[in-house]
Amino acid sequence: MKIRVFAAPLAGALLAAVVSTASAQTVNVVSFGGAYQEGQSKALFQPAAKAMKITVKEETYSGIGDLRLKMRAGANTWDVVTSGSGSAARAGAEGLLEKLDYKVIDVSSFFPGFAGEYCVGGDVFSTVLAWNTKTYGDKGPQSWADFWDVKKFPGKRSYRKGVAGALEPALMADGVPPNKVYEVLSAPGGIERAIRKIKELKPHIAVWWSSGAQHAQLMKDGEVDMITGWNGRFDVVAKDGGKVAYTYNQGLLDYDCYGIPKDAPNKAQAMRFLAEIVKPAYQAEFTKYITYGPTNKKAYDLGIIDAAYAKRLPSHPDNVAKQIPINLDWYIKNEARAAELYQNMQTE
Repeated sequence: MKIRVFAAPLAGALLAAVVSTASAQTVNVVSFGGAYQEGQSKALFQPAAKAMKITVKEETYSGIGDLRLKMRAGANTWDVVTSGSGSAARAGAEGLLEKLDYKVIDVSSFFPGFAGEYCVGGDVFSTVLAWNTKTYGDKGPQSWADFWDVKKFPGKRSYRKGVAGALEPALMADGVPPNKVYEVLSAPGGIERAIRKIKELKPHIAVWWSSGAQHAQLMKDGEVDMITGWNGRFDVVAKDGGKVAYTYNQGLLDYDCYGIPKDAPNKAQAMRFLAEIVKPAYQAEFTKYITYGPTNKKAYDLGIIDAAYAKRLPSHPDNVAKQIPINLDWYIKNEARAAELYQNMQTE
């Protein structure tokens, strides 16, 4: 009888221990899908899993909003989330993400500004001005002032529907020096000035794009002559034969990053996983799949990235010098109000 009394609890305890150990050896990662996540999987996620002798399970989502809903429902299963830098900063401020342990994650060789309190940079991209080479040839617009110049460059425009990365080009088109953009945006009337400038262009904006896939498709189909968007998406279009070119001049330098949800099932393992995938060799390998640059400077020193190809990446020093970095603090403080005013302008 004694054996019968204690065997079931003992078996249950052993089973729980096995399940707990198996769970600790698994990291559940979520990203944006498509070619981007395919590259992450091949260059980062699965090689890191092999090196760490763990299992990495991948899912896709549309963004931090999905995490917010899961956490409110107490149903989160994700350990690592891929995010845009601004979304991650806001999520951290909301209490959705863990503070990262930079004693575990080594960012000593990172470019400045690409490791935040709640999210560590994985790749660098740029919001750039792109044009249809069938319309303008190789001598397309080279500045935001050109983007607004409908006489010199007649044609259909497309502009971002969301406010992120929408106001800065407008101020540069209005004559604000790049290094003064956020100073002006932070001053009284700065947001309104940018929106007034976009309103001037509104009659020429044929499409307000809302996703990377959409703005890439617009250029692939030749539906517009000029557009804002993400450099890597345009490179994919060009590789597929699309008539598109872009300039890094006055681009907005930004980064995608990785965070850990507050209620992540495997926080400690997730932290070690992030430490692994931001190592320079992984980041260098990821550049083979999309023209987004590494956040780790040492990735350029390994000989993995071809020298000519490196010069096409957003975080190459030559290209960084032409751009302005996105100011996350400004977005945390001002995005809600700016977004409301921006959306009102679009629907007027």
